[in-house]
Amino acid sequence: METRHIKSFDEFKNQLVSNPDLQIQFKENPLEAVKQFEQQNPLQTDKWIYRIIVIALGLTILAIIIGVLVLMGSGQITNDQGVPTVLTAIGSAAIGALAGLLAPSPK
Repeated sequence: METRHIKSFDEFKNQLVSNPDLQIQFKENPLEAVKQFEQQNPLQTDKWIYRIIVIALGLTILAIIIGVLVLMGSGQITNDQGVPTVLTAIGSAAIGALAGLLAPSPK
């Protein structure tokens, strides 16, 4: 029995309506007929989700670095004590999230 990939329940319904063999299998043993379908997660099929997240986190990190450099250049920050805590927190969180996304998942 081959495994068929579906993205939604509507796609399953359309295949059930258009495939007479599947209808017969479904009438005889619904559980076995459904087992041949595997629902795919959008994270597995849509590579743009990760790209958008990585780009957004990268832009956040760059914006914070540029913001701190601008504050230092204008003289508002003279030492490490002058860096706003919010910038440090957001930058650290973005770097941690980016590292978590790009690190290989354990097997």
